[in-house]
Amino acid sequence: MDGIVLLKEDHKTVEKLFKQFEKAADDAHAEKRKIVDQVIEELTTHTWIEEKIFYPAAREAAPDTKDHVLESVEEHHVVLWMLSELTGLDASDERFDAKMSVLMENVRHHVEEEEKEWFPDVRKAMGRNRLVELGERMEKAKKGAPGDPLAVPSADQ
Repeated sequence: MDGIVLLKEDHKTVEKLFKQFEKAADDAHAEKRKIVDQVIEELTTHTWIEEKIFYPAAREAAPDTKDHVLESVEEHHVVLWMLSELTGLDASDERFDAKMSVLMENVRHHVEEEEKEWFPDVRKAMGRNRLVELGERMEKAKKGAPGDPLAVPSADQ
């Protein structure tokens, strides 16, 4: 699978989880906790492979995407800290839904920028063969991704 397609598939997976969360009843704490735990796992793995493999390759292949990459890393920083806060927050806490809502807004903004503003440039610069090779590396790297959002490099920046 090509690397950009893989990242877009991850985006779709997370968006489905967001929609499940939005549809859950206000007092469905156990259901919401389960969904949020899946979101944490998905986004931690996703940011890991982007930062370790995709972003460096994108910067090399399309140097003019540097600003997009740097902004994305900063957005990751915010998202990872929110994920770490959600990890330890009880689903019945009054801040739980609000925190998740802000997380969803941030992630949706990030996804839109990536997919519309700079993935097309990266696709042109890399070409199909390079993107397929990158996708294979990213798929393998998912297995070694940390479970803790704060273990992703941008969490420390």
